Amino acid sequence: MGKSKTTKFKRPQFNAVGLPMNAVKEADAEEEDHDDEDGPAAELLEKLQSPSADVREFACASISRVVQQSQTIPGFLQRDAVRRLGPMLLDSSLPVRETAAGALRNLSACGGQEVCEDMAKHDVMTPLTALLRECCAGFESAVVSMKDQKNAVEDVANEAVNLLWNLCESSSQALSVFNKSGLVDVVVQCLERHPHNMELATSAAHCLHTVTEDNPELLCSMNTAVLGALENVLLSSETGTAHTLLKTLSAGTLWNLKSSLPTARQAQTLNGVVAALSQCLDLDAGTLIPELRQAEEVRLRNAPAATDTEDQAAGELAAEEMDDEEEAPKRRRNGTARKVDNDFSDLLPRGKEELREATALLTAQQTSLEIIVNMCCSDDPSDDEWEEESSSDESDMGPDGLCDGVSNLMSPLCLSAEVQGALINHNIPEKVLKKTEFPRKEAVDVCHQSPSWKGLIKKMQRVQSRALTCLHSILSAMDAECLGGAAALQGAAQHLSTLVFGAAEMPKEEEFLEAVISAMRSLLQTIASKNISQCMTPQQLMSLSEAATRCDVVSVRVNAVAILGITGSTLAKEKGTAETLQMIGNALLQVATRDTDLVVNGEALDALVDVFADGEEAETAAKNIHLLPALKALQPVFKAKMRKDGRGKYCPQQLCVLDNIKVNLRRFIGYLEKVVKK
Repeated sequence: MGKSKTTKFKRPQFNAVGLPMNAVKEADAEEEDHDDEDGPAAELLEKLQSPSADVREFACASISRVVQQSQTIPGFLQRDAVRRLGPMLLDSSLPVRETAAGALRNLSACGGQEVCEDMAKHDVMTPLTALLRECCAGFESAVVSMKDQKNAVEDVANEAVNLLWNLCESSSQALSVFNKSGLVDVVVQCLERHPHNMELATSAAHCLHTVTEDNPELLCSMNTAVLGALENVLLSSETGTAHTLLKTLSAGTLWNLKSSLPTARQAQTLNGVVAALSQCLDLDAGTLIPELRQAEEVRLRNAPAATDTEDQAAGELAAEEMDDEEEAPKRRRNGTARKVDNDFSDLLPRGKEELREATALLTAQQTSLEIIVNMCCSDDPSDDEWEEESSSDESDMGPDGLCDGVSNLMSPLCLSAEVQGALINHNIPEKVLKKTEFPRKEAVDVCHQSPSWKGLIKKMQRVQSRALTCLHSILSAMDAECLGGAAALQGAAQHLSTLVFGAAEMPKEEEFLEAVISAMRSLLQTIASKNISQCMTPQQLMSLSEAATRCDVVSVRVNAVAILGITGSTLAKEKGTAETLQMIGNALLQVATRDTDLVVNGEALDALVDVFADGEEAETAAKNIHLLPALKALQPVFKAKMRKDGRGKYCPQQLCVLDNIKVNLRRFIGYLEKVVKK
């Protein structure tokens, strides 16, 4: 799929709380008498056939809970759980429909791509489609007798939309059924429930954001009603973090649908999209989170003691599950590997309104930053900033060693004047730079004080990392003048240096390190191209190189090496820099010799060529570190490594770059031999 999206996650939904007590007691009594060595799958699936709706409901809710433990999933699949749960989506009982959808939802989320594809093959989309159509037909006719009573049909629809979202995100077959069945109109109906049910509308907005990304088949059939519904959300005057998230997701969907917009409305819609992103980034999580936490404390102090205890216990359980899932393995979206970001806003108990608001805020800001990355990148799916495989591929390719026709994130990107103008007019670069700051201490402290809020710390850190990656994309796509000229670029460089070198120890968190070094490389490249003086000291360069060497992420090592090359080639033009160049040269030789990854070796060799290609200071430094004999010894080793590992481990673009480096190395050795003979 495309380049920027908040991805979907395990969002465990159900437990026995709230189910009819007779069903819970009846099932619990049976479980006490039964000890199935193969786990609970057989017994729970058998209960789906019970004539009692209460028992069927309890069975579905229990399955929903049990499959959150991934080791239990094979047992359910072996017993044909999907075929047996599918008909429950159209059960005569609404609560059974809701819990069945929740069970399938968790099965799809916790089981990953393979389970989603298996569910699509077992035709779960047929009853799911029928269920969604029935729900939408029943929205207006459903009677809600009390003002605050929830619409049961909308509760069912919410679970169904989340299941649909999971399936379309991970299964191309499910997405194809979505396109052919006209389900986009059904999901839009759910989106339009936002005046009455924000939870359902937000789930629908997430789903639309997913299915509209890189989906030409759907774009061809897009109608004005869908576009109108999204624009209505985008332009609504509602405020609050939940509406901010809804507007942000709608903005991302409209960006995905930009080719379907009538020409006359494109400029207005683009401005509305960027305005929504700008308003989202204006919100200060560092201030709002402490305020929301304080509001929660006031509310709990005024609540009955029993409610307080239950609320806290439920919140702590949610926090534990959030912490457990933060390290979830990568998921796949429509067959393309990508990293998982986890959002658990709908996991939170309904008594945690303030925590829900804080979570919605951070999710909205993360999504906004990802959409801006999308806007700055070309439409080529290979330029997916958020896909793990593509990200490493692209960052591994330096800007100076590319084959004809091969592009990457460091090369100039196509950014239309309209898009660039909208981003500048709404001060997006400045707002993105502001979001690259570390989370405010006050916000981190209040989250540490409460187990249920602790999971927000990682979400704040993720917003910072996304902002750094977004800054990288903006720097790659815009001219220096548009970004404020030399002074602004030097200020940004100083800010990034503070992020990396401001603390006593260099940060070790890989996601942050990957993002900040990528942004720093892009910024230093821009500064060098404009002949603006660099701001990193030799000591900082070396500490950066050492930290990167210890990092397992290939792109971190590649970008650190590139930074050494960019800085060294700039210093080579100045007087009295031979000693620093020697230090840089030795560091690059170490990487070229010792790193286990061929692409990192190649980047180091390419950087050596850049640093020592010209100038008296470079010649002096090259002689002092015996660069010529070192490269002569490295050359056959590099060639042999390419022959042995190249074809099996690296993509065609990387191999193309490596071939260029091999040729450049041979020519550079010839150049050094001539220098020695002078």
